[in-house]
Amino acid sequence: MIDSKHIEFLKGIVGAENIYSDKAHLIAYSYDATRTRYEPDAVLFPRHEQDISDILKYCNKHKIVITPRGAGSGFTGGALPTNGGILLGMEKHMNQILEIDFQNMVAVVQPGVINMDLQRAVEEVGLFYPPDPASEEYCSVGGNVSENAGGMRAAKYGITKDYVMALRAVRPNGDIIRAGKRTIKDVAGYNIAGILIASEGTLAVITEITLKLLPKPKFTKAYMGIFPSVEDAMNAVFKSLAAGANPVAMEFLDSLVVQALKEKLGIELPESAGALLIGDVDGNVSDEVEFQLEILDKSFRENGAVEFIIADEGEDRDKLWYARRNASPSITIFGSKKLNEDISVPRSKLPEALTRIYEIGDRYGFKVPCFGHAGDGNIHVNVMVDGSSPQELEDGHKAIEEIFELVVDMGGTLSGEHGIGTSKAPFMSIAFNDEELSLFRDIKQAFDPNNILNPGKMGLPN
Repeated sequence: MIDSKHIEFLKGIVGAENIYSDKAHLIAYSYDATRTRYEPDAVLFPRHEQDISDILKYCNKHKIVITPRGAGSGFTGGALPTNGGILLGMEKHMNQILEIDFQNMVAVVQPGVINMDLQRAVEEVGLFYPPDPASEEYCSVGGNVSENAGGMRAAKYGITKDYVMALRAVRPNGDIIRAGKRTIKDVAGYNIAGILIASEGTLAVITEITLKLLPKPKFTKAYMGIFPSVEDAMNAVFKSLAAGANPVAMEFLDSLVVQALKEKLGIELPESAGALLIGDVDGNVSDEVEFQLEILDKSFRENGAVEFIIADEGEDRDKLWYARRNASPSITIFGSKKLNEDISVPRSKLPEALTRIYEIGDRYGFKVPCFGHAGDGNIHVNVMVDGSSPQELEDGHKAIEEIFELVVDMGGTLSGEHGIGTSKAPFMSIAFNDEELSLFRDIKQAFDPNNILNPGKMGLPN
């Protein structure tokens, strides 16, 4: 519990209207999308970068734990205040788009800016910010950077790290640093921005982000391939890309997800589909879009697709994407609690990986609906339990551990976009050896010797 004298001092930094320790605020900021709860001792809303510097300097001196938080939409507990202390909320004041530079195609934003607000703002001037997490309507750009978020368009355009040109951040001792430049090339010094991306707020507090933008494509069409089996669909993924297809997205829904979308939301999808591949193609000339669709149509059919459907901009395309974006909430028909993991494997390993994941589920007696970003090898695996039986929950975690061991053996990773946080921290030794984990701890020690910033995340010490 934080002493009242510390609360009073911090109140002097941010003002009484920007610090709260009442029960309502502590509960409101105690959880994220994992639904696990840890209450902070106080919630602070810094007004600007200097506030953050002053807060960190004071908390570092008195060894008060701080957890930075964006929108709280994370799936792995990265922003949970597991050790109490101060919850540093960015959404109230540090939420401005500071600049959209059309000539150099960059945007400068504060960490509390909502992803979709940024997308809409740059599209108004003919530019394009591709990273589009499923939570784009409410997740913050600062959180996206801290977790290195992905999204539907990653197959063609990459993930958050591919668009971060520079950062401003505050170290735990209060020092304000710049990392990177707004130039296309910058090879001077260590890549500190690269270290801060995906660091989950454990090394520094990000205060400003400079992002690369692209010209907005002029034409977009959606497609859907209907396959009799998951194996056929997964073979079509890497073989289509090897054949020259370059889709914006190639999203996967298995038969369990199709069933859930029909039963829970009444979405009309093919009755007999063993698997669906849904996505977009785009381009600046219509012939480019048509060429891409021809490649996909031919390759999908060569790999077992029974139908290939094209949807232009408008209602038909919106229906396809509505189905994909509602995959996650629909699968609760199979269990009240889902153990949701976002494993990633080399694309050529997708057929084998999914076959063996389903086998693991069958062995434990769980339904395991799968969906996700097949175009970049990132699949959301959902072990469904009802949460009422401790033994069932224990078996569910055993199944997840087996899945992690499987994907790492295949050259894959524990997380393609959600990060590690608290939920995957126990499994870090599956993916990294002792020397690598020791290096992570050394980096943490160099940035944060007093371990005040978001301790206990990513398998780092509490």
